[in-house]
Amino acid sequence: MTLTQQGSRDASGTVLVSGSAGLGPALVLSAPISFWGGVDPKSGRIADVRHPEHGQSISGSVLFLPGTIGSSSASAVLLELVHANLAPAALVLHEPDAILLLGLLVAREMGWPTPVAVRLDRSLHGQFAGAAAFVSEDGAIRAEA
Repeated sequence: MTLTQQGSRDASGTVLVSGSAGLGPALVLSAPISFWGGVDPKSGRIADVRHPEHGQSISGSVLFLPGTIGSSSASAVLLELVHANLAPAALVLHEPDAILLLGLLVAREMGWPTPVAVRLDRSLHGQFAGAAAFVSEDGAIRAEA
């Protein structure tokens, strides 16, 4: 699992779950999140009032996750977001989360378009804050002007 930085606002991650390339505003979370109870599956907004990014929408974003707070229901929430077309354009995780990523795998098996999910070291997440980010199907991540 090799991660290389290609430029000041470009990086190469490892694909965890294949899916469609995604372009959207980079939403770099400053704290881990629980999808179960932390994200509203009907709106795509961060619902946890204790989360620093409370109220922000993950829908259509390139979502940079420094970590997740476990619940076996996280996959169901992500599955609901995909089904309602409210999922992030791409997921960038510091560490693989099998339960969360299961939602993407099930969505893909259902024949629904799913975003790509990649692993990228947390130390590289911040370089994308405030930018539009593009994540390719091969895991390349770049900031768009």
